[in-house]
Amino acid sequence: MANNSEYVIEMLHITKEFPGIKANDDITLQLKKGEIHALLGENGAGKSTLMSVLFGLYQPEEGIIKKDGVEVKINNPNDATALHIGMVHQHFKLVDVFTVLDNIILGAEDTKFGFLQKKEARKKVKELSDKYGLYVDLDAKVEDITVGMQQRTEILKMLYRDNEILIFDEPTAVLTPQEIEELMQIMKNLAKEGKSILFISHKLNEIMEVADRVTVLRRGKYVDTVNTADTNKQELSNMMVGRPVQLQVTKDEAKPTDVVLDIKDMCVYNEIHKKDAVHNVTMQVRKGEIVCIAGIDGNGQTEFIHGLTGLSKITGGTVKICGKDITKASIAGKSENMSHIPEDRHKHGLVLDFTLENNMVLQRFQDKEFQNHGFIRFDNVRKYAEDLIEQFDVRSGQGPITIARSMSGGNQQKAIIARELDRNKALVVAVQPTRGLDVGAIEYIHSQLVKQRDEGKAVLLVSLELEEVMSLSDRILVMYEGEIVAECDPKKVTAQELGLYMAGAKRQDKEDKEVAGA
Repeated sequence: MANNSEYVIEMLHITKEFPGIKANDDITLQLKKGEIHALLGENGAGKSTLMSVLFGLYQPEEGIIKKDGVEVKINNPNDATALHIGMVHQHFKLVDVFTVLDNIILGAEDTKFGFLQKKEARKKVKELSDKYGLYVDLDAKVEDITVGMQQRTEILKMLYRDNEILIFDEPTAVLTPQEIEELMQIMKNLAKEGKSILFISHKLNEIMEVADRVTVLRRGKYVDTVNTADTNKQELSNMMVGRPVQLQVTKDEAKPTDVVLDIKDMCVYNEIHKKDAVHNVTMQVRKGEIVCIAGIDGNGQTEFIHGLTGLSKITGGTVKICGKDITKASIAGKSENMSHIPEDRHKHGLVLDFTLENNMVLQRFQDKEFQNHGFIRFDNVRKYAEDLIEQFDVRSGQGPITIARSMSGGNQQKAIIARELDRNKALVVAVQPTRGLDVGAIEYIHSQLVKQRDEGKAVLLVSLELEEVMSLSDRILVMYEGEIVAECDPKKVTAQELGLYMAGAKRQDKEDKEVAGA
């Protein structure tokens, strides 16, 4: 063993338990000074738990943490900050109504005679943003800036506190391809300046690009630590999942038949910005095809789906499913006609404090199968949930009685997908169905969506992942500022060209779209 000072952080034999599950089972992780060290594992492998232990959000049952070779106690995030450890969480912790500058200095304010020294703070933040290429508008309110900018704000927040050890938890889950490239560059710059980075991810190409070493966890246990230079994507995915994984989507040619979803000139209003976020969208999805709406986050995709599923008001145009006009139908009426895998699984997909079994029958508890004269038939609900849990490999500490909130993000997502696909509707609307998921779960969900297509369902996919858009869809519609600006054939279009449409640098006129759609 090299002398202790080689490692800036050592987590030795960490064990952390929750009811029914050992989230971390005797895990050792060592971070060298100035390296980018990736933490790789499936959803629920224990990556976020381990980082939460390091950041003082959880106390481990066993094991010790050393900083620069000396054992330390981290009882809460303030202790972590005092040790110069900072963390960018997967779901950002920013105050929406504050400006970027106020968010950065929040909790670490410089005061003189009780007055906030904003001028000094602004100067320091400005220097940091120049040094690391983290450009943000310091006076913009967080609610008005893009997700990529929010992330830069989080990074500046860490640097402002002079943090030396930076934890990034799934930092690219919500970014566009261009923003991801910029973030990779920023991370390399930070490491060059001597910062030590722990990078949680399950995106293998990103890990191969930026990380010096990778530690792999599987089901709460330590698998191995390897140098990225000595490994490859296939090898890493096998270590992570414990079996060979198909990294490419396999599917036959689509054979589309009748129109299922028929949208004409649809407009959807955005309450916050007090204007239409979706303008005159016209499109069709037929049985036996996967149509993908691609675009950069914040270009009206969310409002479009909210209009379609009844969460927002449609202010113009018509929506028909299988010939039936549902434009003015209630949420329940719309839900009757489609399966919907929502973008925000916490807000619109699950009731987090319900058990898994109750979440599985959310839209169906009135079915004869699950109720008798207004009384829920709990034995049937449990049996149904158990079947779905097994069929879709949903992992949780206590099976059907697990509280949804305590499950890992990937397993929450699998539960929603199990419930929605089993409802067996003609139209499947899947919004970011693999966001934040690992290769094993992605492979599974992709194969399920292709299976739905091959069974004659119409699948409408909304995705921000270019790779997913290219490999899963049969037709691609690009949405920019609430309009469909291009229709492309995934077999013919390049990722670069698609990127230009997504950024609004290029658009097709009517004739081109008709050719592409023909």
